[in-house]
Amino acid sequence: MKALGIDVGTTSVSFAVFSEGTGVLETRSFPNKTLVSLESWARLQSPSDVLTEIHVQLDRLLSCHPDIRAIGVTGQMHGIVYLDAIGEPVSPLYTWQDGRGDLPYDGAASWAQHLSQTTTYPLSTGYGMVTHFYNLRHGLVPENAAYLCCIGDYIAMKLAGLSAPLMEPSNAAGIGLYKLQEGCFDAEALRQAGIDGKILPQIIKRPLLGTGALGVPVYAAIGDNQAAFWGAVGKRQDTLSINVGTGSQIAVYSREYLAVPGLETRPFPGGGWLLVGAALCGGRSYALLESFFRQTVKMVTGLDACVYDAMNRALDEAGAIKDVPLTVTTFQGTRQDPALRGSISGIGTDNFTPIHFMHSVLHGMARELRNMYDLYTAATGDNKASLVGSGNGLRKNPHLLHALEDVFERPVCLSPWAEEAACGAALYAAAQENAVN
Repeated sequence: MKALGIDVGTTSVSFAVFSEGTGVLETRSFPNKTLVSLESWARLQSPSDVLTEIHVQLDRLLSCHPDIRAIGVTGQMHGIVYLDAIGEPVSPLYTWQDGRGDLPYDGAASWAQHLSQTTTYPLSTGYGMVTHFYNLRHGLVPENAAYLCCIGDYIAMKLAGLSAPLMEPSNAAGIGLYKLQEGCFDAEALRQAGIDGKILPQIIKRPLLGTGALGVPVYAAIGDNQAAFWGAVGKRQDTLSINVGTGSQIAVYSREYLAVPGLETRPFPGGGWLLVGAALCGGRSYALLESFFRQTVKMVTGLDACVYDAMNRALDEAGAIKDVPLTVTTFQGTRQDPALRGSISGIGTDNFTPIHFMHSVLHGMARELRNMYDLYTAATGDNKASLVGSGNGLRKNPHLLHALEDVFERPVCLSPWAEEAACGAALYAAAQENAVN
């Protein structure tokens, strides 16, 4: 059976056609552009533009693969979009990178911190409930908004021919104020925050949403972190997943519910749980270094050109080096402390070079993830037998892969196919379709 997965990511929207027994047959993607905003902290995208382009790509894919029997959807699981009573968007998508939650609520706390203190739920900027809480208090919720949901929920709803969104637990938990073990939003926490729960979608009782105009079963959208794990690892309990994209995460699967301080416990589609450590800057840390070098080149030569190839070539030619400075890559803070910033230390006259800085940032990215994994091993005593790497930030940078192997002190194998989140959405849909039939 063939299944199609769609991943509405931060920088691109990706598709994967998966065939059981054969694997991935085709992948494709298109850019997901950020809208210009007057506010420097706003990170907005157009849900309507994304849906229009998805239909264009679906027409091409379904003409090439008319035997696709299931469609799965995933995407940014923290961001939200407002819909009217017939399921049309009445706002932009507020992405997971939106920074309004870090704006000051009062002299002592940000909006995210205030909502966390009010409800006792750990929340960060970019989480849908934080965004909605801020928007409510500032009169930014559209008057005709009947629902809020994740971008994946909106896309799945439209493809299934529905007029109201339905939400799978992995997305529901991703926006916040969700009771994990009970499987529902926390009515008391919503009341304390002054949020009317009627704007929230129903939690699905069955994953099949409908067939819509395409005539192909469409399944409820799942969280992108869970989808990427499914695409890279499946449900193997002996494996640590390391994903590097715009952000980065480590994740392990557990059949039983576990709570580890410093990590998030997230519902896993189809049963079980995912323990996740998420670095906010992730792959962007290396992009920041590239931007610094690019600005330096422009300052000297007047030319503005991408320098990733030059950076990789320099790393190839330099080989192993010693006396690497120590870089802490919390350039955008952490979920626990958004005000935290990165640092570079241990710089001397012999290691103040571009090569040393590149190695330092790469190892800093790896070390941030290793620190999260150490929280898991300290709490559980479990040291995973194998490591699987995924995400374009890792696939396109072999030097980061080497840094991870240095820091984790074991090999890291790349997942068998690219576009892991889209593949995971396809695998989830195929599993559900097989269960139905």
